[in-house]
Amino acid sequence: MSQRVVGTRADIDSAYAWWRLAVSMVIATVGSVGMWAVIVILPDIQAEFGVDRAGASLPYTMTMIGFAFGGVIVGRYVDRLGMLLPMLASGTSLGLGFILASQTTGIWQFALIQCLLIGIGSAASFGPLIADVSHWFEIRRGIAVGAAASGNYIAGAIWPTIIRGLAESEGWRSAYITVGIVCFAVILPLTLLLRRQRPQDDAPMPSTDGLPPPIVPRYGSLGLSPRTLQLLLAVAGVACCTAMAMPQVHTVAYCADLGYGVTRGAEMLSLMLAGGIVSRLASGFLADYIGGIRTILLGSALQCIALFLYLPFDGLTSLYVVSLIFGLSQGGIVPGYAIIVREYLPAREAGQRVGLVIMATVFGMALGGWMSGWIYDLTGSYEAAFLNGIAWNLLNIGIIGTLLWRSLGRRAVTA
Repeated sequence: MSQRVVGTRADIDSAYAWWRLAVSMVIATVGSVGMWAVIVILPDIQAEFGVDRAGASLPYTMTMIGFAFGGVIVGRYVDRLGMLLPMLASGTSLGLGFILASQTTGIWQFALIQCLLIGIGSAASFGPLIADVSHWFEIRRGIAVGAAASGNYIAGAIWPTIIRGLAESEGWRSAYITVGIVCFAVILPLTLLLRRQRPQDDAPMPSTDGLPPPIVPRYGSLGLSPRTLQLLLAVAGVACCTAMAMPQVHTVAYCADLGYGVTRGAEMLSLMLAGGIVSRLASGFLADYIGGIRTILLGSALQCIALFLYLPFDGLTSLYVVSLIFGLSQGGIVPGYAIIVREYLPAREAGQRVGLVIMATVFGMALGGWMSGWIYDLTGSYEAAFLNGIAWNLLNIGIIGTLLWRSLGRRAVTA
């Protein structure tokens, strides 16, 4: 199967680019199920395998570890080969992983499959897909990246309710088999539509006035080396997502502890992620005007406020409201890192560099998911876990605020 169809500069911001974005969003919506399925069945896993809350959180942590490394690995191959072959391999891994996980008999078997097949298989549906989409847009790159990233939250909005319903009627194992079949049936055929390789957008646009085209710097405007900027973004990603993981990973279990039931928790998670869809689209639109750094800083500050709201409010209605506020606050943070990568780092390395930043955010989700369960086991409640998330959130605000300060300072010097 040939993969030598290469895009051109004329394809950027074209009708084809928007069509490709739509296909990518569908793939992301199905492929991202790997991030959310294990959260919904966490109480079932805890009961069936006879483990404590931290032990039941382990499969999620392992999934995120696989997702993190998978994003970097798949991203490197996407930079070299395009989307077709890496996505076909990832879709196969994902579908097979769900089917095999349904046959496990112990927590470590289940966790390893979540890591090596489901986590890695889901990875291509996020960071590498976002990086690929970013090559097809310039004028509307922010909204395109936000839309591609929203597939992850669309998955989070629809899959928890579906999986919870299947788990309650047929059992979690049957639910996993069904999800695996859907992954095979949807991801593999749609991936064939992404054969065209990205345009070479490192090249400058041709001149229309006979003069040599200007060379526009793509990185270094913050006064930082690419390696230093990459490191700062990675630390910021760990911090923001350690905070983000507390509500996302433990909402279902939290509602069960409060006596509201896991179904109410799944509904809150879906509402939270539906708010995240709105946030990602709105943040992408905003990033086209104010840039990735300001977009992340705004989202991180709002996320911190939302985390504080969980402390005084634990009634059923108030938790629905706070879950929606949290989703509306934090949805645009992670896509903002991809936008910063494209604003300040070389385009030809976008797949790998976005993968590295996404890996850091996923490590944050994995750390936050496990740490919150561990804190719960120590204290018997989630209050200290929310405070822990707030502390990590403040670290993220400090780093991103420093990047904004540097960008403003350099702009003042060059003005």
